[in-house]
Amino acid sequence: MEITVTINGTAHTADVEPRTLLVQFIRENVGLTGTNIGCDTSSCGACSIHLDGEAVKSCTVLAVQADGAAVTTIEGMAAADGTLHPMQAAFMENHGLQCGYCTPGMVMAATSLLAENPSPTEEEVRIGLEGNLCRCTGYHNIVKAVMACAES
Repeated sequence: MEITVTINGTAHTADVEPRTLLVQFIRENVGLTGTNIGCDTSSCGACSIHLDGEAVKSCTVLAVQADGAAVTTIEGMAAADGTLHPMQAAFMENHGLQCGYCTPGMVMAATSLLAENPSPTEEEVRIGLEGNLCRCTGYHNIVKAVMACAES
């Protein structure tokens, strides 16, 4: 099937098999490898992206379902001049990453969380990110980074 998905502001048209996952389309057809494949079961959140403004695990969406949609990946979060998105900067400043594998998905989920709730409590951040797994940090600094971006 031929699909067109706008990813980070650029339209990408390709023929895909109906069973192709959106994460595969992003990585293999478009060549954006910041969206990670972590578990193949939708448990880890490493593949989280924004689909029409909503954070979704791209391993749970078929590429054909995204036909005509707007997708933002971690590569699309920074400004055109390379300035990091405030959430990316907060992860760096608050040591919210270690190996970095979960970081793209965490940043995508966290920015979506703050779009819905700009002033969350620490507990709300923890609940909001519970679908994203980190095997390194213990989450303390990830939560600290999200709270640093939240409105006071």
